[in-house]
Amino acid sequence: MLDKIFRLNHDCFRIESDIVIYTDPFHISAGLPGADLVLISHEHFDHCSPEDLAKVAKDDTVYLAPADCRDKVSGEFRAVKPGDRLEVKGVSIEVVPAYNTDKDFHPRQAGYVGYVFTTGGKRIYFAGDTDRIPEMKQIECDIALLPVSGTYVMTAEEAVEAARDIGAEVVIPMHYGDIVGTAADAERFKKMYEGNCLIK
Repeated sequence: MLDKIFRLNHDCFRIESDIVIYTDPFHISAGLPGADLVLISHEHFDHCSPEDLAKVAKDDTVYLAPADCRDKVSGEFRAVKPGDRLEVKGVSIEVVPAYNTDKDFHPRQAGYVGYVFTTGGKRIYFAGDTDRIPEMKQIECDIALLPVSGTYVMTAEEAVEAARDIGAEVVIPMHYGDIVGTAADAERFKKMYEGNCLIK
């Protein structure tokens, strides 16, 4: 499954299995495979970008996102909130919280989200923009996509602690290389984390 996960930029991944799934498309190229399902973590411009959503849109693309993203999304939109469980196009999805604990960019009350979804026989956790939060200890997944850049999300050091809480087989760092953070943040995470880390 790992060779079917492509990090495109920032928090944007393309996961190809029975269907094509994108997370938070932002500053991506045209000409990419069309999306069957798009998972959007929150309404900030670098996570819910109408211009980038259009680059992967198909007639039957389904978009999951918090309700305040609705005006930015064209197509089949399904509003979600932490605690929701649903199935879309054969993919089981759990919607989980994503929020800051020591800064105000992503307050808990805003209802921003991450997702745990099952595809290709693996449970994948896309954390969204978050700090290390207590709910992570309850997440069961095979692959965790975690932010590492600090400023708006947890730092690489904090992400190491989060990864230990989660205990995934593999962690893939994200949220760097655009807006904030560099590849050095991902490398720092990999150096500190004793588990399996794959930099995409």
